[in-house]
Amino acid sequence: MARQIRPTQRYGDRLLKLIPSEIVAAYVAVQGMIPEDADPWFLLVVTVLMTIMTPFYLKRFQRVIDASQLAVSTGSFLVWVYTLGGPFRFWGLYRSWSASVLLVIWTLAVPLLMSGGEEASAVTG
Repeated sequence: MARQIRPTQRYGDRLLKLIPSEIVAAYVAVQGMIPEDADPWFLLVVTVLMTIMTPFYLKRFQRVIDASQLAVSTGSFLVWVYTLGGPFRFWGLYRSWSASVLLVIWTLAVPLLMSGGEEASAVTG
């Protein structure tokens, strides 16, 4: 349970555990392999598949069991996709300034909201 959030963890530890860094790194690598003149739908399909894969990867290989942590980590992946441009740039939905603002707010706020899954309910319950 190395990636599972516990109520006693510091803000920085929670932050690191909510960013699916391996999935983001894989996405950056795949996005870099796709030629600029490729069909925009290809990157959209890659993004959807990797979004679906994120909670399964975290559950199986990182032993994350808390549903809210899985959901927030998947949301973190999508925030990073937007920040990188992803398929959003092809449809005119990407703005670098809004991506930067979103990333900063998400990164600062989400660890404050996550208290630690089932161990937290055991402490409060």
